[in-house]
Amino acid sequence: MNAVGRKATVIISVYNRMDFLRLVLAGFETQTEKNFEIIISDDGSDHAFTESLQQLIKRTALNIKHNWHPDIGFRKNLCLNNSVKMSAAPYLIFIDGDCIPHPSFVEEHLKNAEQGVCLVGRRVMLSKRITAKLTAEAVSSGLMNSAKMQLEMLWHYLTGRLFHFKKGLYFRNKWLRKFLNRKKNRGLLGSNFSLYKSDLLAVNGFDERYQTATYGEDVDIEMRLKLIGIRFKTLMNMAVQFHCYHELLERPEESRLLYELAEKEQKAFTSYGIEKNHGDQKYL
Repeated sequence: MNAVGRKATVIISVYNRMDFLRLVLAGFETQTEKNFEIIISDDGSDHAFTESLQQLIKRTALNIKHNWHPDIGFRKNLCLNNSVKMSAAPYLIFIDGDCIPHPSFVEEHLKNAEQGVCLVGRRVMLSKRITAKLTAEAVSSGLMNSAKMQLEMLWHYLTGRLFHFKKGLYFRNKWLRKFLNRKKNRGLLGSNFSLYKSDLLAVNGFDERYQTATYGEDVDIEMRLKLIGIRFKTLMNMAVQFHCYHELLERPEESRLLYELAEKEQKAFTSYGIEKNHGDQKYL
């Protein structure tokens, strides 16, 4: 099936970590739902990364497009907007290139999709040791959902090396799901959310003025979607991810100040998004 006929576009944000991306794509090769395309939203990865990706694309059965932007600093939101424009499907699923999806990840996002609703999932924060020993072959074989891996993750959680273990458990029972998702108003996580493309376009996509990590690809878009009446639904223990270990990113002051300004303005439609409507484009 060509990309035009696909149900969803999965947009994966990346920057240089091919070791992580191999694991993520291995996870997508095992999906129970096959009707999706992938766009690698690449914020300036180097030549070695892009060469490796092209070789990987030739070998995989996944339908992958590569959206690359020159490395001129943190431009994740700009890359995301360009990826949205490239997308061929009516439904968009966003994930980071360091988050391995559960085999039912795409299925759960699509099965629960509703117009006017943004679905938000969660992730397990893997330990350094577990991350270091993962291989694409192991992920493809179903290691992440094996009893052995679950026990190891539990042990690392109990010993303080792995976080949010319970968010990595996948349940199909509808009553248990309802109970686990009884809490309302869980925040949007930039590495695990989905919505109809038309709903995202209604707020003009991501605000490209955010040029440092955090805020721009999650809390800002959440706030603006809520302003147009988009409801949020949590897929706890349904749309599951396994986040690869790496050092934490800083939370620069300028992003927080920009978000505080956006909160005061209360404008759903950003002039610095997919369609440009302003005079100053120096931020690009």
